[in-house]
Amino acid sequence: MTVLIGALTIGLILSLLAMGVFISFRIVNFADITTEGSFPLGGAVAAALISAHWDPVAATLAAFLCGMLAGTVTGLLHTRFKINELLSGILVMTALYSANLRIMGRSNIPLLDATTVITYVERLPGKLLQAPPEVPIAGWSVPAKDIAVLLFSFLFIAGVGMILFVFFRTNLGTAMRATGNNPQMVRALGVSTGLMIVSGLALANGLISLSGALLAQYQGFADVQMGFGMLVLGLASLIIGESLVAVKSVGLMIVGTVMGSVLFRLLVANALRRGMDPNDLKLITAAFVFAALILPGIVDRLRGRREGAASA
Repeated sequence: MTVLIGALTIGLILSLLAMGVFISFRIVNFADITTEGSFPLGGAVAAALISAHWDPVAATLAAFLCGMLAGTVTGLLHTRFKINELLSGILVMTALYSANLRIMGRSNIPLLDATTVITYVERLPGKLLQAPPEVPIAGWSVPAKDIAVLLFSFLFIAGVGMILFVFFRTNLGTAMRATGNNPQMVRALGVSTGLMIVSGLALANGLISLSGALLAQYQGFADVQMGFGMLVLGLASLIIGESLVAVKSVGLMIVGTVMGSVLFRLLVANALRRGMDPNDLKLITAAFVFAALILPGIVDRLRGRREGAASA
């Protein structure tokens, strides 16, 4: 049960990463590779500031703002200097590796003895509810602090998702969505597509860095290599979510992205529990992405053949 709760919590935290990938790849239609650098940037900034005795909430907010700055730089490289979008992301991602090392001062910062946002949440059951250290659930004794962190993650992600849903229904959000769908029409209406792209990438990478900051605090350390493969993970969550909802409305897409992130994490946790070598984690991640990419097409073809046979 503890493993399940941990997988659900990590899946919810990483859904912020999936939301960021959703904004860059689906909303503004920008293949952004900055993710691989902005995710560890969030962890590096939060860990370095918390180690310097900053308030963890302020440190997490600073990580979000630094991620927005990274996304802004990527957007400006593309819109102002006319650099290819993939190359723009690669340039910023490469620069962020050195920046993260500079911020942390070393390759790894432990947070096990530091007070973090997660520490605050873990203390809530005992302080507010006078709850016992362990709570019985379905015949299992589960630490109350793990339940508190899971509920906090769910409520936090639900709040972020609702804010994004409302934002994308505003004039600015609608213009951002239109930029990804039809930039020529948006320019004809007098809206700056460059500004929309930069704003979208800033928001996307801010969420990605926020995910990195929360994950670092949850797992108890920040590492300069923690962003490796995160773009693939975010894409996998996005693709799985799209397959689950099968509707292109923004609200359902956001819900599907969160569901895809949680489901993907549960699949990985189940594979590890069944004895998969942790060294093969990236391999199994790539396999899941491959399956998520080809299965919808296979299902559609099989459905088309059955409908054709039935009509004949």
